Amino acid sequence: MATRRFDAPDDASLNTFYDDIADKDLQPLWELSGLLTPAPKVQAVPYRWRGEELRELGERAGELVPIDRGGDRRVLSLSNPGLGGAPYATATLWGAVQYLGPGETAPAHRHTPAALRFVLDGEGVWTLVNGDPLHMSAGDLILTPSWTWHEHHNPGDTPMTWFDALDLPLVEALDAMFFEPGEGRPAPSGTAERSTSEIRFGGGPGLLPGGASAPAPAHSPLLRYQWADTDRALAGQLAEAGTGAERTGHAHVRFADPTNGRDVMPTMRCEMHRYLPGHTAPAERHTGSALVAVFRGAGAVELDGVLHSLAPGDLVAIPSWTSVRVLADEPMDLFSVSDTPVLEALALYRTETRGD
Repeated sequence: MATRRFDAPDDASLNTFYDDIADKDLQPLWELSGLLTPAPKVQAVPYRWRGEELRELGERAGELVPIDRGGDRRVLSLSNPGLGGAPYATATLWGAVQYLGPGETAPAHRHTPAALRFVLDGEGVWTLVNGDPLHMSAGDLILTPSWTWHEHHNPGDTPMTWFDALDLPLVEALDAMFFEPGEGRPAPSGTAERSTSEIRFGGGPGLLPGGASAPAPAHSPLLRYQWADTDRALAGQLAEAGTGAERTGHAHVRFADPTNGRDVMPTMRCEMHRYLPGHTAPAERHTGSALVAVFRGAGAVELDGVLHSLAPGDLVAIPSWTSVRVLADEPMDLFSVSDTPVLEALALYRTETRGD
């Protein structure tokens, strides 16, 4: 694509100058507008995908598309209507639903984009991450960090669909995309009741393996966060006086690296929210984008003043600087993943509480 040329028809010398700088692939800043804006100029739009429709389409994909037809994953990616057909949920986050039928295996591969799985319903599938088998059950968060080998297995007799999130658009924008298929890797011989990462780092608050250890990875060494632990933490906040949650009707936990308290991965923050009917959490907006998955309960979310009903399995894209307010008709659990760690690392994170 040729460098943009500017025209000054009433000034021959200036017009010649503009032609000369365009020939050198330069542009005059004084002729440019819209580079610096009073607020973020966001292309992605707030959007909700219906869980009922996602499940039905996933099941149809299972009937019509074998796991090896055109790829090694049966995935329906969220395509934000504001992004011109790109298969991205927001400018920095990929979101998708992945379907795995009975007896199927999604073979091993690895890539530089980091990925996570949040299980919305069902159990029985397990994911192998660098040889470590992780069971997947409803409400579990499973990490597959950047450049780790991972594959999915369904040894049971029922299908399973889960929510995937990756930092793929961000990695692509940074020109750091690498992918490697896993042909020739030895097939796993079985699975264990608990993964190595859970045995070593999932013992409970303040309990870490002693002795010398290898240099800490950039991601959490705990690769499975079980729903029972998340549920207990949320219920405890709502029951305990002095936490604030019992007063506002809103409990909120962040999934963290148990060794240092940082986010589970350097590019993505994972959180779980529980809202009770009548909660008083105000509307907020912040820089950076997020994806929300409705795990349990029902209600609505107000995005920039537009109300969207919510039901289990719904997925919601929240672009940067979108005003968000959640309304619960019954106790409602929402999982969220965002690019907040990147914004914070670059000192670009900004948040604002909105009035009624």
